Amino acid sequence: MTSRPVQLRLEPIDNQRLARLCGALDANLRQIESALDVSIARRGASFTVRGDARQAARAAQALESFYARATEDLTVDDVQLGLAELMQGEPGAVRAEGPQLLTRRADLHGRTPHQVQYLENILAHDVTFGIGPAGTGKTFLAVACAVDALERDSVKRIVLVRPAVEAGERLGFLPGDLAQKVDPYLRPLYDALYDLMGFDKTGRLLERGSIELAPLAYMRGRTLNQAFIILDEAQNTTPEQMKMFLTRIGFGAKAVVTGDITQIDLARGQKSGLIEARRILAGVRGIAFTEFGAKDVVRHPLVARIIDAYEKHTDKGPEG
Repeated sequence: MTSRPVQLRLEPIDNQRLARLCGALDANLRQIESALDVSIARRGASFTVRGDARQAARAAQALESFYARATEDLTVDDVQLGLAELMQGEPGAVRAEGPQLLTRRADLHGRTPHQVQYLENILAHDVTFGIGPAGTGKTFLAVACAVDALERDSVKRIVLVRPAVEAGERLGFLPGDLAQKVDPYLRPLYDALYDLMGFDKTGRLLERGSIELAPLAYMRGRTLNQAFIILDEAQNTTPEQMKMFLTRIGFGAKAVVTGDITQIDLARGQKSGLIEARRILAGVRGIAFTEFGAKDVVRHPLVARIIDAYEKHTDKGPEG
């Protein structure tokens, strides 16, 4: 079924803004095309958008929105995040709803309703679970809340934890000291800290012990007071490990547990502690759950489609 092309002329005409809108080699236009499954043709300040009528209208709306923002450089990341907002409704509609966090990223806020709910749950509850597919911002937003709490002096330190499931939590055969052994498992958390606090400040806080990164196996027997604790990749914990982690929480502490139950790397037949915790702890006062879906993905537009395709395949069964 063919739809009438959407014609659009961006005014006032400004060649620099047009160049920023399009990006190098029209990279930004290609992002919009990929995200919305349309084709965009440009002649000067005039654009022709072809595709499904609803998607073409959204693409035209995106072009107008990004053109208005093109007084400064537009990166591919800016375009992808803007498109994520657009998928939820009017661009910027979510921006005013989410809490403001103290990080070096002034533009940090919930991009989707579920992200806003997640941030509000973290601020309002002592234990929050964020469950959903890759690219939904579960870990990054949790680290942002931890940085915010540290900056406001609400906690004395940040503790970031991951299960080193690939090594069976027995890291002795890997070369190097403890930090080098667990580094591959904690690298995504380092990256989030560097983005939110800067390389130098993160390094200083790590040296002082105000930020600690550790494999889950090393949390046994500890009690963490006045700390913001994040357990990432929690789908790869066993029920026993999950219980152990949740009972590490001390006075003045806050915990966030994130995971994707569609990507469990445990041995076949072994139960996931995240799935069990969701069943056991649902309805417990002081604990909040936020469930993310493909619509919350803020990575490359194809990621949401990949997640949707896998979900449909799973629903049909292996022979579907």
